[in-house]
Amino acid sequence: MKRSIIGLVVIFALGILGASLTADAQQPRKIPRIGFLDPSPPSSPYYEGFREGLRELGYVEAQTIALEPRFAEGHPERLADLAAELVRLNVDVITAVGGGSIQAVRSVTTTIPIVMGYSGDSVEAGFVASLARPGGNITGVSFFSSELAGKRLELLKAVVPEVSRVAVLSNPAHPGEHIDWRETQGAARRLSVTLHYVTVRGPHDFDDAFVQITAARAEGLFVIPDALTVAHRGKVAEFAVKTRLPMMAAWSEFTKAGGLMSYGPNLRDSYRHAAVFVDKILKGTKPAELPVEQPTKFELVINLKTAQALGLTIPPTLLFQADEVIR
Repeated sequence: MKRSIIGLVVIFALGILGASLTADAQQPRKIPRIGFLDPSPPSSPYYEGFREGLRELGYVEAQTIALEPRFAEGHPERLADLAAELVRLNVDVITAVGGGSIQAVRSVTTTIPIVMGYSGDSVEAGFVASLARPGGNITGVSFFSSELAGKRLELLKAVVPEVSRVAVLSNPAHPGEHIDWRETQGAARRLSVTLHYVTVRGPHDFDDAFVQITAARAEGLFVIPDALTVAHRGKVAEFAVKTRLPMMAAWSEFTKAGGLMSYGPNLRDSYRHAAVFVDKILKGTKPAELPVEQPTKFELVINLKTAQALGLTIPPTLLFQADEVIR
């Protein structure tokens, strides 16, 4: 009798244990949530490049990772609210597109890791203490694109040797913009080019900026890169072609939209690489321990179709140097 009672107790205990294990197995496993803050529309090259990088690292959306993208659709004033929304969701890490997004996220959290997909001089902008030792909760990629300002103006003069007045389209609200503007001014002095500085702070400023550029009788257009100008790159390129202005930009997105030339890092590749930072953070590495990286390759992209529309002849040596020629 005692053996029967003991046997029933054992069976009952095993049943409870089995039910518990089954319940645990049925509970969904928590997967990491990644925020993505982009001032541009969803069609921008950044988000898809980032997703591609995650896939290459073996992540599967909605299975091993959850993405929480937020897009300001070319309205930088929305970034603060979108950043606060991601923080309320308590995501595990946030990838931020450009200085404006980085600043917006930084202002609402000092604990959630932030990965810069691109930034100008992230040290001078105050995002990190140094490239080797970022400190805090921010790391990622820093372009130092301002150092290329002289090269871009040289390329523009190589195509249009007689150019002497160049309009510079820029968003002064972009963190680090003053660095790009300073370097552009230095390059212009060396090349004997007069600059006409025209600013845009939001999507409604472009039409007025175009009026100013036309009134200045500019002979070329130089675009200082930031998320606002790239979000409206099609409009800028259309204006440049319509007014027969050779346009030089930092990113190939402008050239693919119809601008004449660009020289700088590949943004899509930059965001593919941002996924590497996210992967390391999810595996336990702190942002402060991940050195900020810089691109090692810069691409010259020439839109030959636009050159023909502007009546310009691209020197054969320049075409030979180009990483991509759009025909």
